Amino acid sequence: MKTNALMLSVLVGALAAPAAAVAVCRTGGADPAPAPAPADRLQTGIALFQRGEYAKAEATLREAAGPEASAYLAASLAKQKKYAEAEAPARTALEANPTNEVALAALGESLVGQRKFDEAIEKMSDAIKRKADFAYAYFWRGQAYYGKKKADRMVSDFETFLKLAPKSPEAPIVRQLLSSLG
Repeated sequence: MKTNALMLSVLVGALAAPAAAVAVCRTGGADPAPAPAPADRLQTGIALFQRGEYAKAEATLREAAGPEASAYLAASLAKQKKYAEAEAPARTALEANPTNEVALAALGESLVGQRKFDEAIEKMSDAIKRKADFAYAYFWRGQAYYGKKKADRMVSDFETFLKLAPKSPEAPIVRQLLSSLG
């Protein structure tokens, strides 16, 4: 009797959701979720990036199109220390929008990570000329100056960074570095 009741509840459930029942019978599991549409891939990729899931963001953003996707792809790659790979999508995004903050930060991180300090200084200086309150241009230019052992310029850029982004995730480390210098 219990077997019949169980069979009946399975049948009732299958009749209520025939597509799911067919999928279970055919594959042994439910249908996989459909692939997100391109616009959804962009939003999903951005959300993954913002949660710090950089590898997943990278995979999702590779399937998205447009300058915003390129910017976040570059940022995801840079956060994974794939600096050389991050440079091209950052430049692509910046061609479309020279003041895209995500792309500029990714380019700065990419160039500094590759030890291309002179180019990082040049690109971040150009960004500052276009947008004087772009905090991460100062941060990455400061990093490049640090790499070139130009402490006075590094200190100046890091102080400006702290004025513009006092609550950024990098702020405590920058404060600690500056306080250790004097």
